[in-house]
Amino acid sequence: MIAVTGATGNIGRPLVEILTAAGEAVTAISRNAAELPAGAVHVEADLSDPASLRPAFEGAERLLLLTPGTQFDLPAIVAAAKDAGAERVVLVSSQRVGSRPEEGLGAMEAAVTESGLEWTVLRPGGFASNAYLWAEQIRAERAVAAPFGDVGLPVVDPADIADVAAITLRERGHTGRRYTLTGPAPVSPREQTAAIAAALGEPIEFVEQTRDQALETLSRMWPAEVVEAILKVLGSPNEAERAVSPEIENLTGRPARSFADWARRNTAAFR
Repeated sequence: MIAVTGATGNIGRPLVEILTAAGEAVTAISRNAAELPAGAVHVEADLSDPASLRPAFEGAERLLLLTPGTQFDLPAIVAAAKDAGAERVVLVSSQRVGSRPEEGLGAMEAAVTESGLEWTVLRPGGFASNAYLWAEQIRAERAVAAPFGDVGLPVVDPADIADVAAITLRERGHTGRRYTLTGPAPVSPREQTAAIAAALGEPIEFVEQTRDQALETLSRMWPAEVVEAILKVLGSPNEAERAVSPEIENLTGRPARSFADWARRNTAAFR
């Protein structure tokens, strides 16, 4: 059996669909009830309460663990899985663990890599689905306000992360590996806006924010230190963050999906 945390999210939902379609028994773990594919058993549990997780992990030999954030007790979460009988864990971490080691995010991975379980770490860059942050403004004003309009990063489609997660959960040969996952080419906020406009068949105005404006906007959603870290990557990406990784193509046998592909599949969010 495979347990999937964050089973109703951008990675978890497509992963559950892939696994059940392949005939795997799946425990889909999330905080809220949701419709899931036939063959998946939904269990409500909260990563902020590791004691509640052991029953959710019971019977699962393999686990997909989405990094819940530094405010969570990740060692306790991993220990709950191990106590319940898990043998292998695939952790969705962050590219920043490798690209910005000075930020000290490595402890997230250490909870898994030092657990005694078989492990694989996925390090995605920025998600294409972060464009959902623009959805309300696009629907209301047919406009996008964002900083660093012409700074391109190879954002990754969450569906590709799910495909790689399924491979590393189902196949042998990935133990002790760290895979950096990106899209096929850098794409700037201005280009992302154009791709959404093309998918909708309607013009969308791009309005470039200053860094301070973006800091104010994003701080309404996230703590200031999180926003500062995001803006550093968006505005001043280093060489590692600008690089296109071949890992998705190497693992799946096909090119990584483009942002335009993601936009075409998700037009409903912007109408």
